[in-house]
Amino acid sequence: MTVVSLIRSTELSDAAQYAYAATAPAGSRYIFLAGSCPLNADGSTAGVGDVAAQARKCIENLHLALAAAGARIDDVISTRVLVASAKQADLVEAWNVVRDAFGDHDAPSTLLGVAALGYDDQLVEIEATAAVQD
Repeated sequence: MTVVSLIRSTELSDAAQYAYAATAPAGSRYIFLAGSCPLNADGSTAGVGDVAAQARKCIENLHLALAAAGARIDDVISTRVLVASAKQADLVEAWNVVRDAFGDHDAPSTLLGVAALGYDDQLVEIEATAAVQD
């Protein structure tokens, strides 16, 4: 059972496809995940040249990191999605994958275009914070 509460304000635009804020109760254990990268188990970059494929691999790896910490995707309290592109269409392509992966759990998120990311041929990275109660 998730302890994360998503907060929406009727005074803010409903154009955003995520909640504007989220909380977790006192006593929650916070999990700060490193940026989830589109890396295969052997360290190679998945989906070279394909923003959506890399976003999907990032989500797959995010699930694995959350599970290792005793959490699930609906325990995520916020995300930051980084896309190595100045093209809004590339950002939207990555965001569509992320939004679909989170479904109804539309945690607050920031979507950023950046100049470069850390691995060869990397286009997408997804950072997340989660909260659980043990």
